[in-house]
Order: sequence, then structure tokens, then C-alpha cells
Amino acid sequence: MTTIGFAICGSFCTFKSVFKEIENLTSLGYDVVPIMSENAFSFDTRFGEAKYWQDEFRRITKKDIIHTIKDAEPIGPKKLLDLLVIAPCTGNTLAKLANGISDTSVTLATKAHLRNARPLVIAVSTNDALSGAGKNIGNLLNYKNTYFVPFRQDSFKNKPCSCVADFTLLPKTIENALNGIQLQPILDIPIE
Repeated sequence: MTTIGFAICGSFCTFKSVFKEIENLTSLGYDVVPIMSENAFSFDTRFGEAKYWQDEFRRITKKDIIHTIKDAEPIGPKKLLDLLVIAPCTGNTLAKLANGISDTSVTLATKAHLRNARPLVIAVSTNDALSGAGKNIGNLLNYKNTYFVPFRQDSFKNKPCSCVADFTLLPKTIENALNGIQLQPILDIPIE
């Protein structure tokens, strides 16, 4: 059985779609290890209370959630994961990954995981993908063992710099990443 770390960052508006895909991955037979950034783990928002999302993650995966740097550190030395997903991956997390900063549970889990030369799958969700975060996405597209879930503009009229991954492509992206293949990362049809 393939073990996938599934790390969630604070793009709260995407949680409903992301959790649907986590359930899908477990139904496909993946062993999913839940990881949440400190913000995703603790913030109540208009998209739901933190406890609700914590309970959902535990219910789906039947595991405790890694949500501290201390708990994320053993991922590397113990080689706990075959692949790590970050979905949604915010602009803040993209910047930290592109610049080698590992000061959150998600970024340290990533650093620990990548030391084993195993695949990382990133599902972008950021309002500044085509502005401030663009250079970080560009850098990460060139990193070894890093794969992107195909993404596109999500509302080019109202948020012209915003992009979001097509979360329904997570299983296909994971399958390909495990074989060292990147799907076409940038989709040309905007979501409106």
C-alpha cells in the first residue's frame, strides 16, 4: 500500500473540494497521513470551524493529525511517506518552499520528506499566482521530485492573478508523480 502524506494549508475556500479528494484517495486504497499547517488546524473561518475540519480529517484517515513542527520532523528520518501532497498550497507556503524555509508543520514535513528523494505534489491555490507568487511557482516547477497538480486561473475577471489547481486531477497527478512524470501543469481554460 502506498502511503501519502496529505498536507493542508490555509486556503480555506478550497477545503470542501480538497476533503472530497482525500476521501477519494482513501477509497482508491492509499494510506493517507493527515498533516495541517498551524493556521489550517486552528482558524475558524466563514468556511467552517477548525474543529469541524480536524474531525473530518481524522474521520477520513482514521489517524491523528500532524500539526506541529515537532511532530513533522520524524517524517524524513523514519521514511514515513512514499509521496507528499500539499493541497491547497498557498502563496505563503510556495514562497517558503522556493526559498528553503521550513518554519511550519507543512514546510518541515516537506523538507523532511524530500531528503529521501521521494515525490512532492503541489496543488496551488493562491490569489497572486500570476504576480508575487509567480516566481516561486516557476522555481518550484524546476525542482527535482516536485510535481504540480494542473492549475489554471479561477476567476480571471474578478481576480486576474489568481490560480487554483484542478483538485479532481490529484489521483492522476499522484500516479504519474510516483512514476516520475509531470502532467501538463498549466491548463489553458480559465474557470469562470
